[in-house]
Amino acid sequence: MTGQGSATGRMLGRIGAGLLIVSALMAIFAPLLTSHDPQAASGAPYQSPSAAFPLGTDDVGHDLFAQLLYGARISLSIGLLSAVLATLIGLAVAVVAGYFRGRVEGPLMRLVDLTLALPFFVLVIVLAAFFGRGLLITVVVISAVMWAKPARVLYSNVVKVREYQHVVAARAMGASSPRILWRHVVPRLAPLAVSQFVRTANVAVFLESALAFLGLGDPTKVSWGSMLFFANARSAFLTDTWMYWILPPGLALTAVIVGFAFVGYAVEERTDPRLSAGVAGDPARAVDAVSGHEADGAAPAPQPPAEDCVLQVSGLSVRYAGPGGDVLAVDDLALQLGRGRILGLVGESGSGKSTLAMCMLGLLRPPAEVLGGSIMLAGRDLRTLRGPEATQIRGRQISLVPQGAMSALNPVYTVHRQVAEAAALTRAHRRDADEQAHEMLDQVGIERARHGAFPHELSGGMRQRVLIAMAVVNEPLVVVADEPVTGLDVVTQVHILRLLADLRERLGLAVLLISHDLPLIARIADDLVVMQDGRAVEVGRASQILAGARHPHTRELLAAAAAGKAPATIAGAP
Repeated sequence: MTGQGSATGRMLGRIGAGLLIVSALMAIFAPLLTSHDPQAASGAPYQSPSAAFPLGTDDVGHDLFAQLLYGARISLSIGLLSAVLATLIGLAVAVVAGYFRGRVEGPLMRLVDLTLALPFFVLVIVLAAFFGRGLLITVVVISAVMWAKPARVLYSNVVKVREYQHVVAARAMGASSPRILWRHVVPRLAPLAVSQFVRTANVAVFLESALAFLGLGDPTKVSWGSMLFFANARSAFLTDTWMYWILPPGLALTAVIVGFAFVGYAVEERTDPRLSAGVAGDPARAVDAVSGHEADGAAPAPQPPAEDCVLQVSGLSVRYAGPGGDVLAVDDLALQLGRGRILGLVGESGSGKSTLAMCMLGLLRPPAEVLGGSIMLAGRDLRTLRGPEATQIRGRQISLVPQGAMSALNPVYTVHRQVAEAAALTRAHRRDADEQAHEMLDQVGIERARHGAFPHELSGGMRQRVLIAMAVVNEPLVVVADEPVTGLDVVTQVHILRLLADLRERLGLAVLLISHDLPLIARIADDLVVMQDGRAVEVGRASQILAGARHPHTRELLAAAAAGKAPATIAGAP
């Protein structure tokens, strides 16, 4: 699992696990906790609670405490078995439809959609009434209704994992499909499958009790639902026995359902770090430590004023709050980008480059927090834009070329469709968007015969060209290219950078080019900003910085690039 979870998530998880453990112990040790048969008359009818009968007896003389303990066995067993079967069916459907694709994908996913569209509780009642009573039938009926939700959730992740670079590489090396599924796909799905299992078990326990309460359960077995059924049928509410006959199984059901819900929340939070308030990092990289840090060497050169400045960042600070301390990812940063110029933003991993890019586009999410500063684009502060107003800016006036073309492109759509979808943001007619998409793909060097290709059918360099086409198709004022050549060979890197420079000339774009490779970016950048520990430690013309870097960290980056090794961190920690 990828995340560690917040304090609240961990607390709820422990509470939920405790409720489930107590319920399971009741079921397991039922013969030791009571000596009475739950289905045999052990005493006189309507006995009050006593040492021999802690919850008294019903109208026939059954020990209600024994029924509560043994009922946990049936309720929990049916719930867990149904959840296991439903999750396995959903996983199988997701893998077949999402990995093998082809002709099976459409029918299987339409069946999933149909099952999800039906009212599941009504469907459970109809199926149970049609197939009859019995524990196995109840498990099958519940599973037949509950499998579709795990299938839908897992399917989208199978499609994504299938196109991961390491999965593609394994296929290219001749690995069989079963081996790829077992070694690469299923392990990535396991945390999400566990989350779906917990959610399904929660609903399955409720459905079993509901069926038993309606008289559709196995009449020969005692469960919490059957206790409620007989209590209602025999008018327990008209006597004082309702407190011992109805309340205990009702509370037990509530405890189990709440337990599954809490555990499910904790599992989901650990599988998805975005739900957690924590952030990984070095505790030494805290705000207090950073605030007192002064880099060695000369102070940053003053930012040269840009003629016709289109983007200006002033005093920007971004913090990540976490249990190990607050991490200052961007610290009082200032930069300017002129129209038609390329500004290279360079720094080692963890220096705050990508955080700055996400902040510019309004894509930061908790636990990130912008402490202050402004981001002015053509006279408007991007930090003040919210909702639809921010949406109107992204993709139109400022756009992003993200890292990792394979993960950024949708594997189920052709590249032309994806560029056309971006073009449709500024065009009223679909035909105009389609034509513009073809034209832009031509401009970035994708021949017409490949416009209908899917992302996995293109090389890494061609996929990166598609991302660039999507970013510039609406001719924005600023393009933020976040490490656009990462993972590409040296020749392809040069071609991609030349493409960006050429588009800058033709379309009059302003480009913020983010990278950790200072010599490479300096080839096409007009200006450079070197970052370390969230700060801009050197700013100036690219030619001047290459000719005589003033800051030790800049010299370290240049020396490391020349030696072909990673630079040693001078001060602070990424």
